[in-house]
Amino acid sequence: MSTDSTGSDDGPVTEEITITVNGTDVTAAVEPRLKLSDFLRYECDQHGVRVGCEHGVCGACTVQQDGRTVKSCLSYAVQADGAEIETVEGLAAEDGSLHPIQEAFHETHALQCGFCTSGFVMAAKELLEENPDPSREEIETGLADNICRCTGYQNIYEAVERAAERMEE
Repeated sequence: MSTDSTGSDDGPVTEEITITVNGTDVTAAVEPRLKLSDFLRYECDQHGVRVGCEHGVCGACTVQQDGRTVKSCLSYAVQADGAEIETVEGLAAEDGSLHPIQEAFHETHALQCGFCTSGFVMAAKELLEENPDPSREEIETGLADNICRCTGYQNIYEAVERAAERMEE
């Protein structure tokens, strides 16, 4: 991390950061107060990262940072300097085929309005990586940090169960 400007009359203070986003290194000069979610959306064109509550409550902004889910609206981009970030856009294969979790969400209509879906998918990914055969209760607990305002939890839970079956094959 380096400082490009001192914040004097030359303009705002910026720091150069490099973050690997879905396998691609992205280097940019950012203000220290830039949220990771805004960096991903506006500097990296990862619009699957949604900003709902901006308090880390809804989970719409959930991404994986170095393999662990984080609420990107609660993190600053400079804090992710040197990290590997995976967003929902990074789950699909290069040929465009969907990840089993994405397929299961599509098939079970776990999308509702779709605003929260990417956060749920990323939370489900971490859950299934840690527990490939979760019970319904474990799924509910694993996704408790995400909120679907459409109250479509039943289909979301079914999607995670279906994804777990597929990923086990």
